[in-house]
Amino acid sequence: MVDRSWSSRLLDTMIYSGLFLFAALTLIPFLYIVSASFTSSEELLQKGFVLFPTKFSLEAYAYIFSTQTLMRSLWVTVFITVAGTAINLVFTIFMAYPLARPSLKWRRQIMLMVIFTMLFSGGMIPTYLIVKSFGMLGTYWSLLIPGAISAFNLIILKNFFQQLPDGLEESAKIDGCNDFVTLIRIVLPLSLPAVATFALFYAVGHWNSFFQAILYINDAEKWPIQVLLRQIVILASGGQVGDSSSMSESFVPPGETVKMATIVVATVPILLVYPFLQKHFAKGALLGSVKG
Repeated sequence: MVDRSWSSRLLDTMIYSGLFLFAALTLIPFLYIVSASFTSSEELLQKGFVLFPTKFSLEAYAYIFSTQTLMRSLWVTVFITVAGTAINLVFTIFMAYPLARPSLKWRRQIMLMVIFTMLFSGGMIPTYLIVKSFGMLGTYWSLLIPGAISAFNLIILKNFFQQLPDGLEESAKIDGCNDFVTLIRIVLPLSLPAVATFALFYAVGHWNSFFQAILYINDAEKWPIQVLLRQIVILASGGQVGDSSSMSESFVPPGETVKMATIVVATVPILLVYPFLQKHFAKGALLGSVKG
């Protein structure tokens, strides 16, 4: 074992201390939100900032779950996330795989058009007019179809497909497999790390998206939970979420704690997805990134 000098140990101590400090600064806002959601409204108003509540309270959660508003928005978000991620993966895979084949005609020209969309966009108003012309306003299709393919994810996945050995596809063709069967039975099983990574990217994007719903959906019953959370933050009140009539007469809607409780409810479900995809994430995020 090499005997390290005092300066080297001091440097390591400073590095670890700095990393611990940055980690603490990152976790404190999350800890505050969770703690505030379980704090009584009176204590939160008195102290303003609470990391460890002296009085544990569930009044904010009881208030937001007193009607179906929050749960309806939560289920809408789950549907949009699941359906949107499935559409994203299908479109991205079925476009990336042909572009990874050198034999595809006009392959370079198509890739130039894909890259062009990364640099330039039609803008909000033209996109709105297109969504309207296809009759998707007020429907969930307006949240699923316009962003069906991410150009960045498409390029990375195409590069990953190019790294797979050509012999695998040649063997599949000798066995009588067509391109579709080769993709489903040979390529995709070998591409699970990349597919899982992009599934996570797409799912988080759909879960956190709210601007498209504000533009395209006017029916409050179809709002995802992020739009509902936005309304709560803007109004600075829980009056649009809970039902005060089901509470006691002395009950005062805990506006600030309702915000925190809604944030927790909106964040926890997507956080639970990470442990299932974590083993694929680090590997899949880098695969295909060094080959053109």
